[in-house]
Amino acid sequence: MDGNGRWAAARGLPRLEGHRRGMEALRRAVKAAYELGVRYLTLYSFSAENWSRPAEEVSDLLNLLRIFIRRDLSELHRENVRVRVIGERAGLPRDIAALLVEAETLTMANTGLTLVVAFNYGGRQEIVSAVRRIVEAAQAGKITAQDVDAALVADHLDTADIPDPDLVIRTSGELRLSNFLLWQSAYAEFVFLPLHWPDFDRSAFEEAIASFRARQRRYGGLTARAGA
Repeated sequence: MDGNGRWAAARGLPRLEGHRRGMEALRRAVKAAYELGVRYLTLYSFSAENWSRPAEEVSDLLNLLRIFIRRDLSELHRENVRVRVIGERAGLPRDIAALLVEAETLTMANTGLTLVVAFNYGGRQEIVSAVRRIVEAAQAGKITAQDVDAALVADHLDTADIPDPDLVIRTSGELRLSNFLLWQSAYAEFVFLPLHWPDFDRSAFEEAIASFRARQRRYGGLTARAGA
């Protein structure tokens, strides 16, 4: 969800207003995903690297997260949306950590759209943490080197019980992953949109999905897989 700051700068507005408008776009995206039958939607809401931004901006972003959960959680629950959070929890402000747990606990039994919130998340950090847990299991005698394969690594990621993404959408015209779902995106399709995130709406979502559906997914083979 890239381009909040640039959207604001182009209009002579403070960056916080760009983030506020980005929150509105987030709500539109969740609603569109629900209506379009998307089963899993992952939003990169706050990266592990975002802590290096100016303290005032970090504080603004955390406040927007607080507002989103307090204002939108009840509606998400009514709409049968399940909220999952991936990312490092250690060291988070106590109230933020509590809000994340509240969102997951309240919606745990919901069976509609699964909204995955990547918060304090980084793909490299996730893989490092998975490797650490695997090493610890080996040291405890629970597994051997011969047990380590791609499936075992995947089972130790934050997304262990979440399907890999079929489609990754990035706004603002940037052509990179920026540490997002590095392992999981190995065979994902990518759509890079020139518009900034605050301008993302249902038509942009539908455009990205249409592009995805027009592609043949071979997964390294010579022919497209059935149903892909």
